[in-house]
Amino acid sequence: MRFLALSTASLLTACGEPSEPAPEAQPVAMEEAAPRAARADPSPDTSDAFWTVAESGVAIRFGNSDEEPLLTLGCDLQADPIEFVIIRHAEALPDQSALFPFVGNGMRSRFLADTTLANGEWRWEARLPAGDPQLDVFAGTRDLTATLPGRGMLEIAGSRIPGEFVEWCRAGGLSAEVENDSEEAQPSAG
Repeated sequence: MRFLALSTASLLTACGEPSEPAPEAQPVAMEEAAPRAARADPSPDTSDAFWTVAESGVAIRFGNSDEEPLLTLGCDLQADPIEFVIIRHAEALPDQSALFPFVGNGMRSRFLADTTLANGEWRWEARLPAGDPQLDVFAGTRDLTATLPGRGMLEIAGSRIPGEFVEWCRAGGLSAEVENDSEEAQPSAG
């Protein structure tokens, strides 16, 4: 009982002390207070898009003629182990991450893409060892789809080029030797 009386007395004493004044209210525009709406880009038209070899020789690019690429597949031969790089050229902000799924050639693969700044461009980039079996989604000649959430879906017409590039990267940038078993290729005597 004595403890209860002491506790009550100390609470009553604290109530009589002046408190700090409440902060002044500041006006806020309604558009600043409202949650921001998610923005989604439309899927780009890829009906005329095609693969080209990048100037560096260690990447291939997918896009429309005379436009910036939509997708780049690269090979970092200097990394140990060698890395395969998937770049989606689409608006990106610092410190974002997303799953970047590809569907095609009888497979589904999901690559973790982070935003990176390269050549003055914020872009989405996934890096993984060249031997990763998920890269087999590029093997074959069937159509592919690649969807980056909020940045649209790329429809990629079937091509042998991505699969050949993956194999080239896995081989450390070495081309397979072509064996010629034809007698016509042998130099003739005389």
